[in-house]
Amino acid sequence: MSVRTPDPEPIPEPGETPNPAWLSDIELARVRERLPLLYVEAIPVRVDGLGVVTEIGVLLRATALGEMTRTIVSGRVLYGETVREALFRHLEKDLGPMAFPLLPASPVPFQVAEYFPIPGMGPYTDERQHAVSLVFVVPVTGTCEPRQDALEITWMPPEEAASSDIVDDMEGGRGALLKALVSSLGRL
Repeated sequence: MSVRTPDPEPIPEPGETPNPAWLSDIELARVRERLPLLYVEAIPVRVDGLGVVTEIGVLLRATALGEMTRTIVSGRVLYGETVREALFRHLEKDLGPMAFPLLPASPVPFQVAEYFPIPGMGPYTDERQHAVSLVFVVPVTGTCEPRQDALEITWMPPEEAASSDIVDDMEGGRGALLKALVSSLGRL
């Protein structure tokens, strides 16, 4: 008796077109074993009228094991998707449709972070994969209502965001990104 493997993509509903950029869980696992993946990450900020960062937003989420951790907006860039589109999609997915992020006219990352599956190879880790992430600082002007696996967003002054209480609670070493941001603001 043969065992049937799952279809690579879900069967679309009538009138719905399949998303060729989406990978099944099996395909994604195979890719993660062989190639670094491209991600975008966003540190949401509130700014005053002069563009000075007054608050930094940090997400609270539950891991698959039920542990509470802090993080920033993050997600993969899909095949055929621009960096700008991926950044907007993940901001809306994590912060809600009324967040009203102000994407930069020219999307140049604040930092590039390289995540390794083996701890100690760099400041950032992701046990699932080797990934390269373009990290952006994005002003948000609307109301944030976290969705997906994000439970809430906490807005705090830059100095508090760079405190060891917050930095040490960030998953995958992302606290180093917060410290780099606060340092670049001259507030460390």
